[in-house]
Amino acid sequence: MKIAILGAGNVGMALANGWAKAGHSIILGLKDPQNEKTSSLLKENITAKTTAEASAEADVILISLPVSATVSVLKEIGNVKEKIIIDATNSVFGKPDPYNNCFEAVKDITKCEKVVKCFNSTGFENMSDPVYGNLRLDMFAAGSSEEAKKIAVKLSEDLGFENCYDFGGDDKVDLLEQFAMSWINLAIVQKHGRDIAFKVLKR
Repeated sequence: MKIAILGAGNVGMALANGWAKAGHSIILGLKDPQNEKTSSLLKENITAKTTAEASAEADVILISLPVSATVSVLKEIGNVKEKIIIDATNSVFGKPDPYNNCFEAVKDITKCEKVVKCFNSTGFENMSDPVYGNLRLDMFAAGSSEEAKKIAVKLSEDLGFENCYDFGGDDKVDLLEQFAMSWINLAIVQKHGRDIAFKVLKR
């Protein structure tokens, strides 16, 4: 699968490296792909282009941009209406004005209906290594597009997550972001550390 990752921060690069190892072709979508710092990010299966070029070439677009930059970048990436778009952002500390969250911005600006919220509910360390002893962590997705959610499930499995649970449709995106805030609260605010994660247990 050819995946464009818009945003090369901790989350973006954790996902890029994991999917590249799984055999996917990764294109980092960057404002300045010729920047000398970019070379350190490139390796087998990972290249870099502008956000518009990466988005045009990819089958799937993963958004891991700062919330404040999301709207402006979405307006620059061209026609992506038929792509699968994964929103990995969280609007818990600020909103992408005039939208309530980045998921809303994605759907409105791109007119794409194949959008899913996923890879937002835990720290980048857990995305890089979702194995705790003999347990594999779970991932969670929300959105009304079944096609997009199927892709999110496949990509979460490729990273090593055991399950990707369906949180529901577009109306559950805010709930999934609050779930992410629960991890942030425990890991950072309550100072339990970033090496904690959520696992669904069934009797």
